[in-house]
Amino acid sequence: MISLEEAVTARFESHGERFEVLIDPDAALDMKRGEFEGDLEDIIAAEDVFENASRGDRPAENDLQDVFETTDPLEIIPEVVERGEIQITAEQRAEMQEQKRRQLINRIARNAVNPQMDNAPHPPERIERALEEAGFRVDPMKPVETQVDDALDDLRPIIPIRFEEVTVAVQIPAEYAGKTQAQVRGYGELEREEWQADGSWVGIITFPAGMQNDFYDLVNEYTSGEAESRIIKDKDEIKTV
Repeated sequence: MISLEEAVTARFESHGERFEVLIDPDAALDMKRGEFEGDLEDIIAAEDVFENASRGDRPAENDLQDVFETTDPLEIIPEVVERGEIQITAEQRAEMQEQKRRQLINRIARNAVNPQMDNAPHPPERIERALEEAGFRVDPMKPVETQVDDALDDLRPIIPIRFEEVTVAVQIPAEYAGKTQAQVRGYGELEREEWQADGSWVGIITFPAGMQNDFYDLVNEYTSGEAESRIIKDKDEIKTV
């Protein structure tokens, strides 16, 4: 379950009665779009249905039965969200907007590069400043992924930016190969791998170009800086590395 502070109220009115539930705002939006996948108990603040959530008043069981044909809160909660309205305060809206803004900045920073600087990643701080200069406002009621394209359209007149992937070949010395190759595998799409006669591991992996610095930091941390890596610029090289 989530805390009361993290929850918003979803309200549904029917048969002259009001029904309210306390739920995570992002999960509520996903549920209204039919996109929620997960455990309901993980995204609600109370396994209960209220007449007035702020006072803790509960509706009569016969009202629940008349409207929802059940008195089970776990069956009723999704219906209240899907058929009702999500109520958020100005403070909750501001918090959601700031959270989505940070998520948007991080998503762009992880995927975007500067084509004028040999596809070097853009620091999140630079993206944040450019978004502010562009006057871009994040919609707290929309998923971050649906706002990325609009943000990029606003950013392009201000900074050189594009989404790009990078393919990197990395060789991990035998001493570190066991634990490090597992970390590398989870970083993107593993194009090819090979164990060498000396026990070292060679992997070729493709991931968002904006994550290059994080990737190199990870590999250096796990290998004490002894790994070797290089960017694969021609996909045909993958067959020969």
